[in-house]
Amino acid sequence: MIFLRKLQRGGSEHSFGIHVAEIAGMPRSIVKRANTVLKELEQDNAEVGAAAKPNTAKIAAHREGMELSFFQLDDPILTQIRDEILELDVNNLTPVEALNKLNEIKKILTGKNA
Repeated sequence: MIFLRKLQRGGSEHSFGIHVAEIAGMPRSIVKRANTVLKELEQDNAEVGAAAKPNTAKIAAHREGMELSFFQLDDPILTQIRDEILELDVNNLTPVEALNKLNEIKKILTGKNA
């Protein structure tokens, strides 16, 4: 095995978190907004120096879109899926029962309730 990079102590000049989020399938609008915020923070950092705190109030002033939440499910399908999962006793579920439940949830998502 040949490693192309070597880990060293200390920080990095770049962060790859946004790129990783994009690869992981985050919605394009979120990745685009994150890139915009990053550019504004980098610009502020260049203007005031690395020791100063970033002006996050300026960035927050022009938020757009909606914030994703894992805790508030307004979509009735997501609510139904959440309820299905919460009702499961995963400690007493056989592998076949788990696969069948997963298939039921998949049918709910695709709208193929039989």
